[in-house]
Amino acid sequence: MKREYLKKATLTSTSDSEDVRDAVQSILDAIRTGGDTTAMECAARFDRYDGNVIVTPDEIEAARAAVPGRLKDDIRFAHDNVRRFAEAQKDTLQDMELEVVPGLVAGQRAIPVHAAGCYVPGGRYSHVASAIMTVTTAKVAGCGHVVAASPPRPGQGIAPSIIYAAHLAGADTILAMGGVQAVASMAFGLFGLPKASILVGPGNQFVAEAKRILFGEVGIDMFAGPTDSLILADANADPDIVAADLVGQAEHGYNSPVWLVTDDRALAERVMAIVPNLIATLPDTNRENAEAAWRNYAEIILCQDREEMASTADEYAPEHLTVQASDTDWWLSRLNCYGSLFLGEETTVAFGDKASGPNHVLPTSGAASYTGGLSVHKFLKIVTWQRATREGSRPIAEATARISRLEGMEGHARTADIRLAKYFPGVNFDLSTND
Repeated sequence: MKREYLKKATLTSTSDSEDVRDAVQSILDAIRTGGDTTAMECAARFDRYDGNVIVTPDEIEAARAAVPGRLKDDIRFAHDNVRRFAEAQKDTLQDMELEVVPGLVAGQRAIPVHAAGCYVPGGRYSHVASAIMTVTTAKVAGCGHVVAASPPRPGQGIAPSIIYAAHLAGADTILAMGGVQAVASMAFGLFGLPKASILVGPGNQFVAEAKRILFGEVGIDMFAGPTDSLILADANADPDIVAADLVGQAEHGYNSPVWLVTDDRALAERVMAIVPNLIATLPDTNRENAEAAWRNYAEIILCQDREEMASTADEYAPEHLTVQASDTDWWLSRLNCYGSLFLGEETTVAFGDKASGPNHVLPTSGAASYTGGLSVHKFLKIVTWQRATREGSRPIAEATARISRLEGMEGHARTADIRLAKYFPGVNFDLSTND
């Protein structure tokens, strides 16, 4: 049977517009010219905050004291899981060397970037987990200086739980600033900070656009759009759990797509009946987001079998992909395009978002078709090196000279010629491109 849409999205989620782009470019240009002063003016305007821009040790201690003990335990638990997973990731990447031909050795090194800027959202929601995910991973990679920037609340400053989490994770500096001004401050090295080599972390459309514009001048983790989530479920899935997981992701924002792909019509219809009731019980802001996301961006797709379900998932390339279906090993080996995969009803996207270990900064808007999410590897530069004996350089030089001349690059060829002449005087090399 052909793929059938029991519910079809009426809008397509997009993350940028000309108005946003122009506004962000204007702010970046102003801060680049005006430096600290202009950044502080933007902070006063957009953050409505006039406290310390660099969080002091006393403020860190006050935040630590303000966080309840059980929440501290939960943050430490999540940090430990993320740290250990990042350490295991780092162990998969080793320096190496290889004797390519006798006498010529080449190798690679993994070198951490000098400075990382980590953006931690703190507006509508206090993203404690984002502080853990970004700062911890950068520190495990070995970055020399890690800044955590988070928007302060008017008259209050950064949420104590975010300060506590960022400090626990190892942030060298905590910047009480949000939005474009925070991104610019990290990228340009304002307030005595080192210029960030890479900017990471989620944020609103203005933060995402600032990172996009600055890409090239600095590295970024990825181009981020609204979060999205897809669930693959068969007849064995629990419709209440499927519905709860869809609603849990829809509350992220009014334009956050959620998709259910199934081969069981009864399950699909049951989930469609449950979701509105679950949304209705959410707190006001969460309910408004989830209602809009469900109404405009959600899809329910009926497929004929699990192979068609898997093909559909690969086509959508979701940020989060959940499998609530039999034979999870088959799905693990078959699925290819996702930011992070959650196998079985015993795990869920929220686990990955908050505490289980794998990073929650993931590719959105179909980008999972070509990239993965934030990892310790994003903070490492993979560089190569080589050295050779004179004898070992001989075949390389001969091939280089001939290939260069074939390409019309005579200057390249002569860098090989001069070495052959010096190292092997009296030897007549045929370095032309003729047989």
